[in-house]
Amino acid sequence: MIGDVTQTSLTLDTTPDIERRQIESWRQMSPAQKAATVTGLTRAAYAMTSAGVRHRHPDASSREHFLRVAVIVLGPDLARLVYPDAAGVIPG
Repeated sequence: MIGDVTQTSLTLDTTPDIERRQIESWRQMSPAQKAATVTGLTRAAYAMTSAGVRHRHPDASSREHFLRVAVIVLGPDLARLVYPDAAGVIPG
């Protein structure tokens, strides 16, 4: 605790000891290791997003899959701005 600021847990399902060890591991990582970790997590999240779109829209074209992922990743407004044909896959 620093002044009136209390430390809160990062997760609800991790014990304080394990969380402390995780934070210490992050602190010991080099910037390159941190960047590689973030890159890997970003790629995994993108792959899961793509898989979810393919699962929900199995008969869609590859372009439609791409646009649906763009809407999820960028949000509807930016996706529509960057890819005008995304308007066709944006609900409502």
